[in-house]
Amino acid sequence: MGLTKTDVLEKAKALNVKFIRLQFTDILGVVKNVAIPLQSLEAALDGQIMFDGSSIEGFVRIEESDMYLDPDPDTFAIFPWSPPEGMTARLMCDIKHPDGSPFAGDPRTTLKRVLREAHELGYDITVGPEPEFFLFERDKDGKATNRTVDQAGYFDLSPVDLGEDVRREIVLTLEQMGIGIEATHHEVSPGQHEIDLRYADALRTADNIVTFRFVARTVALQRNFHATFMPKPLQGVNGSGLHLHQALFKDGVNAFQDPKHPDGISKIGLRYIAGLIEHAKAFTAITNPLINSYKRLVPGYEAPVYIAWSMGNRSPMIRVPQARGEATRIELRSPDPSCNPYLALAVTIKAGLDGIKRKLDAPAPVSRNIYRMHEHERREYGIENLPEDLAEALDYFEKDNVMREALGEHIFSRFLEAKRIEWEIYRQQVHDWEIDQYLTVY
Repeated sequence: MGLTKTDVLEKAKALNVKFIRLQFTDILGVVKNVAIPLQSLEAALDGQIMFDGSSIEGFVRIEESDMYLDPDPDTFAIFPWSPPEGMTARLMCDIKHPDGSPFAGDPRTTLKRVLREAHELGYDITVGPEPEFFLFERDKDGKATNRTVDQAGYFDLSPVDLGEDVRREIVLTLEQMGIGIEATHHEVSPGQHEIDLRYADALRTADNIVTFRFVARTVALQRNFHATFMPKPLQGVNGSGLHLHQALFKDGVNAFQDPKHPDGISKIGLRYIAGLIEHAKAFTAITNPLINSYKRLVPGYEAPVYIAWSMGNRSPMIRVPQARGEATRIELRSPDPSCNPYLALAVTIKAGLDGIKRKLDAPAPVSRNIYRMHEHERREYGIENLPEDLAEALDYFEKDNVMREALGEHIFSRFLEAKRIEWEIYRQQVHDWEIDQYLTVY
């Protein structure tokens, strides 16, 4: 059983909390918050704290701006870096209309709606995320640079890995806030790190990813570093991914496992995979939402480019790790850490559920290294590519009714509008590469 309103009030008083940050995200995944003193906590837990929704990206028009924050008591946590004489806590919030009804433009509410659909089908969903990020130096003025703090590689250890202390502090901070950690290590690229969060239900996992990004940036800043979740901040090296390990449970039993199947995967698991493959091009707009995201999704840098699945093989978009029984799961490898985790989980879970409901057949798994296959071989296998840029992803997204249903018309249309504008601004810019390439030649 989770925390109650009374539990939160008692804990806040006992821990000498002076301020509480009521946190939520906009449609693009940027964390917002309203800070309140302890005296206002009870009113907040009763859903009485109002804010101006017209000031938040993609929320509401100015003539309908009053919105209310509805804190989730189970997300109460202390920020470990706050001073003992005046602790600061946080609560993750849903957004409500003045009449108390859920706001359709709230990403957290959107994920909860998809999870209710899964529950009505008899499924509970757990997710284990593997977020990657870069640590960069700051200059003498405190401005972030793209200079890496080390030249270490995969699984390297100090003294080569100068970011190890920062990574360790991030882990300790997350654990103090009640977020379990599975593993942590240096990644392939210089300055790149991975911290794997422990499995949790899908909503808690999305909350944990939002908290993780906030904590990583805060701890890095305290050490005069900059933590970035930009997918591809450096040319010529691997970008950062957000692998999502997903599993469905029915009546407490893993619905993806089937000991009688040669590969140990149930029909439900295969249909879930089929749904992900069916909607991959469309949900990529949400799971890889930046123009920069598609600089990561290119051959040669370990990121998935091809829409396929495998048993263990890491070149396709979906991998089924070797663990079986209750640990049977699928690993979706295409998302990156710039996404809004509430929306990314909403669209990918919805895609998988669509495969189950429509009883879609998954294609055969691919055991070969797809990167080394010729194009005609990929065609023979029926392997298609993920979108090559944001504009292409948005085209697929706009035509996919399952994505529209997953997000609801409010988020679907506003996300699409914001990203179309972003693409047009980018498309009209003259970039340094063009000047270097063409100015003196033509």
